[in-house]
Amino acid sequence: MLVPDVPAARAALRIVTHLAHHSDPVPASTLARELDLPRSSIYQLLRVLQDEGYVVHYPEARAYGLGALVAEIGGSVLSASRLARLGTPLLDRLVRAAPVPVVAQLAVLAGGDVSYVAQASAPRAPTTVVRVGVRLPAHLTATGRAMLAALPQPQVRALFPHRDSLITRRGVGPRTLPELDRILAVSREHGVATEDGEITAGYASVAATGIDRTGYPAAALGVTYRAEAVAPSDVDALTDAVRDAAAALSARLQGRS
Repeated sequence: MLVPDVPAARAALRIVTHLAHHSDPVPASTLARELDLPRSSIYQLLRVLQDEGYVVHYPEARAYGLGALVAEIGGSVLSASRLARLGTPLLDRLVRAAPVPVVAQLAVLAGGDVSYVAQASAPRAPTTVVRVGVRLPAHLTATGRAMLAALPQPQVRALFPHRDSLITRRGVGPRTLPELDRILAVSREHGVATEDGEITAGYASVAATGIDRTGYPAAALGVTYRAEAVAPSDVDALTDAVRDAAAALSARLQGRS
């Protein structure tokens, strides 16, 4: 099957690749000349790449370089297998200790999304949309909110440049960055993040994050369960278990016993 050619997409990828091969910021005029692209197109593409976090502008130098998002995505992919090895035993422990059937997940941030790197399920556990390799909007998931709550607010702002138009599923979930800020504030206060019906109707999740040596939320552990099948005491038990698992993951990430 022929792959359709999308000139703008191809040009944007060429810009990112070109910037990756230069340690210093590159002026737009140089990009236009070396990539043989119209200068007007270069500026339009750079503006989009900058809005999405792939490129940063250095106004004093009148030049452009790669954004932190590119490094975050690359780092997430490279560390996924290591995190899966560290976290999978903790997922299995969560599943065994849960008072109700659950699906346990391990996720990492990939820009404004979460990417799932490991999963464990109990017998009769709910069937979820989550699979290893699946990406979902971080602001709608418990695992994503747990990690976002551990980031400085400016970094959260950078991940969601369109603050007044956050995407939702079926119209459920925060629609603006101020709404998300309030959710993250509650997550910070309680040390866990939750979602109820925002990914799949009738299912709820609770999650907490593992912190690495640098203080970065390297990954989050979470469990998903049928909301109608649990008592308040079950939710409390799941919350405590997730907190303990996240503390154990942090210890592993930081080289502590």
